[in-house]
Amino acid sequence: MKSHSVPLTHVKYDPEAMQFRPELGMFALLSRVFAYARPHARIRNRLIVHVLMRAALLPICTWSLGLVVAGPIEHRDARGILLGTLAFAAITAFTNFTFHYRYRYALELGEAVIHDLRAALFTHILKMPMSFFDTTKVGRIIGRVTSDIDSIRTGVQDVVFISVVQVGQLVVAAGLMLYYDWVLFLAVAAIGPGVWLLNRAFTTRVADAQRRATESFSRITATLTETVSGVRITQGYVREKVNAAYFRDLVGDQARYNLISARTSAVFLPLLEFKTQLFTVLVLLLGSWRVLAEGSTTSVGNIVQFLFLSTLFFEPIKELGNQYATALAAMVGAERVFRMLDTEPEWQDPPDAIELPRPGPGQPFGVRAEFEEVWFAYEPTRPVLEKVSFVAEPGNTIALVGHTGSGKTTITNLLTKMYLPGGGTLRVDGLDITRIRSGSLHEQMGVVHQQSFLFEGSVLDNIRFARPKASEEEARAVTEKLGFCDLIEFLPEGFQTQVGEGGVNLSVGQRQLVSFARALLANPRLLILDEATSAIDALTEGRIQRALATLLRGRTSFVVAHRLSTVRQADVILVMRAGEIVERGSHQTLIEQDGIYAGLNRHFTHGAL
Repeated sequence: MKSHSVPLTHVKYDPEAMQFRPELGMFALLSRVFAYARPHARIRNRLIVHVLMRAALLPICTWSLGLVVAGPIEHRDARGILLGTLAFAAITAFTNFTFHYRYRYALELGEAVIHDLRAALFTHILKMPMSFFDTTKVGRIIGRVTSDIDSIRTGVQDVVFISVVQVGQLVVAAGLMLYYDWVLFLAVAAIGPGVWLLNRAFTTRVADAQRRATESFSRITATLTETVSGVRITQGYVREKVNAAYFRDLVGDQARYNLISARTSAVFLPLLEFKTQLFTVLVLLLGSWRVLAEGSTTSVGNIVQFLFLSTLFFEPIKELGNQYATALAAMVGAERVFRMLDTEPEWQDPPDAIELPRPGPGQPFGVRAEFEEVWFAYEPTRPVLEKVSFVAEPGNTIALVGHTGSGKTTITNLLTKMYLPGGGTLRVDGLDITRIRSGSLHEQMGVVHQQSFLFEGSVLDNIRFARPKASEEEARAVTEKLGFCDLIEFLPEGFQTQVGEGGVNLSVGQRQLVSFARALLANPRLLILDEATSAIDALTEGRIQRALATLLRGRTSFVVAHRLSTVRQADVILVMRAGEIVERGSHQTLIEQDGIYAGLNRHFTHGAL
């Protein structure tokens, strides 16, 4: 999909307001949007043919009607009237035939373009590192993939081809008018600059209102997403009225911008209509003078034909004014979509990235992870890790202990390559992690977070997320090894129980159990448990601890925990404070040192933790 994209090099942006400037960027955006039509050249070419045919046939229909009026009707030729009427009917029927296919192909091409563009944007978003999602609101991402791309759909299916038909109609009508009476046509052309100036005067205001309305809609989407996700907190702290008032303000902002656009159009379009009527008066006066002038060859029939054609000449100007407002909304949406598509990841795998080799016969199954003077900061001026160094040998269980904000989860984020070290070196099986293909690394690891996320579907679907082709028997076997198969079968429909959006139909502890099974079904060489047992009751945790003692054997595991009961059996315990490792060793060794870990253990033993 991305290969169909054309670099956007000529669109000008206001870096602060992100204001789209249509006079500079519209054609560049159009060319980029229609680059996605190249794989669908067959439909596109058929559409172009029918668009051009319809553009020519509409004025020809009117011209043929004028011929009947100026010829057979004016000369009272009954046979000529019949033949002319039949010819007019045939041309009209063929015009409607071209309209059917013009409309059909426009819908098909628009759907194809939007399909490819939406897929390309979604693929691009999935390639972005975690830092992108840290700084970009979910609602904005949803807005780009949904409403912004839908506005482009309208531009492709309607605006572009309707505008081409209207412009073609105007050009053909102008040619016929020039053929019949060049003097009257010059009178028409004299009004053209006035129409252009009028259009220019209203363009900036309409464009600005459209941009602000679109931005406002993104804020509405982001707020709605956040509110629905945090509805329990909202209701728990009685924030319904406050949040509703804030949402009403956002909706009011969008309504105001839409009204500005509507009011501007309400002034602009009647002015265009007035100019058309003014032109009709001018043609009647000037045409009558030419008919009545002594020695004139201009007939009443010619004036009638000219009036018919003049309607086709000015009607596109009014219609193009209507389409322009819609085009602005489409271009604003396109600008925002391509801005996101052009947002390069802070980092990505190098072209020559290598696969993380899988162990051969007789080799240790777990990975060897080595941190050497690793430094990292989410914000440049606030380091989270300060020259962290340690080695996790294959099959080791490494426990990370420390107060909130000490850097425990950051270590696992670096190890899973969600972020790259800001300094120092992180190696996995002797390879610099920056040189390992991310997918190859992720295929050999399993992660269980404190807040387990489940996808819409059944319990079985979520367990098989890492291995979609795994059988139900394999999934069941994993839960049996973990010691909670009976808890899954106790659910209303067992493994086929629907978890609901985000796992809402399961308890927090049940979601955690499903996450355990999901991670271990992948048979990972590297297993990361980030507060993985914090949501599980003591009885269930005891069952899982016994299962993990067997299942973690041979794997390299990192366990982040505040509950020290889950880390006592670790091979190495790393005690973190302010981004540094201040103590390291086994549980017994650290207890004997009587340092920070020993103090944490005493608090835990006395029930303070």
